[in-house]
Amino acid sequence: MPDEEIHQQHDKGYGFLFASKKAFVQLLRGFIRTGWTEQVEETSLEKINKSFILQDFKDKEADLVYKASIKDTEVIFYVLMEMQSTIDFLMPYRLHLYMNEIWRDIFKNTELKEAERKEFRLPPIIPIVLYNGEPKWTVPLNFREMLNSYELFGEHTVNFRYILIDVQRYREEELLELSNLVSAVFYLDQVKELEEIIERLRKLITTIQGMNEEELKLFLAWAQNILITNLSPEEKSQVSEILSETRVQEVKEMITNVEKVIKRSHEEAKKQGIEEGMEKGMEKGMERGMEKGMEKGMEKVAKQMLEDGEDMGKIMKYTGFSREEIEKLK
Repeated sequence: MPDEEIHQQHDKGYGFLFASKKAFVQLLRGFIRTGWTEQVEETSLEKINKSFILQDFKDKEADLVYKASIKDTEVIFYVLMEMQSTIDFLMPYRLHLYMNEIWRDIFKNTELKEAERKEFRLPPIIPIVLYNGEPKWTVPLNFREMLNSYELFGEHTVNFRYILIDVQRYREEELLELSNLVSAVFYLDQVKELEEIIERLRKLITTIQGMNEEELKLFLAWAQNILITNLSPEEKSQVSEILSETRVQEVKEMITNVEKVIKRSHEEAKKQGIEEGMEKGMEKGMERGMEKGMEKGMEKVAKQMLEDGEDMGKIMKYTGFSREEIEKLK
């Protein structure tokens, strides 16, 4: 499966996961860890069902927007899900564009009389980048670092600092200790091979068993998203059926059953590879045999023509041999 397709699957997987307010609160409290994240209540969250990504970047990323109230202050969380295999150094610039799009949308939906009031204030936007790529994130976190000679002009230049959640950089112990839905998803997302995913699922058994019904449903939807990669349609259907029927108390059996499907898939692929290899080997052998046979036949023709005293040019013409090759046959 092409990398681009895999990353699109991750976009959809994370989009589905964090459409849950419960999962989003876990993300804030577990992976941002500042004083104000503890004040974000699930009941105050309102998901804005609109994307602010500009048309130029529609194929590059996915976004998620939540509105919340913290101590009677409205705040907007803007999450950009960067699931590409390469790092885009225009990230601060793109975030700047998207944040302005959000504020522009607020102005557009606010009565002019209200917007012109001295007391009118725009809601703060907290930009968050969720990144799961292998390369280390080396993009500046501050917008002003994209500006030439920004040090010279100091605070007189536009600036903001986005929050980076880098899935691959969290330590195994850290994710297992956190032991919740989001940490379990990040823990699985750190590995790509199905055998490694199964191994990590076994380490997550206690965490999964501690999930409530909603969390389990979200987790299994995520797991399905990555477990069915490279499986045949029939095997995808089998894995989907296993996961859809799993209850909290059946987690161990679920992992065992999924592992059986994956092993069977690998064995069939290996068998098919061996058969294809043998078939190609036989074809090559036959080709080489025919070539050798024709070569031997032409050698006999060349020798006979030499014995008959035929002209060298004529022998070269009828056999395709070079003068040096014919000389060796004398």
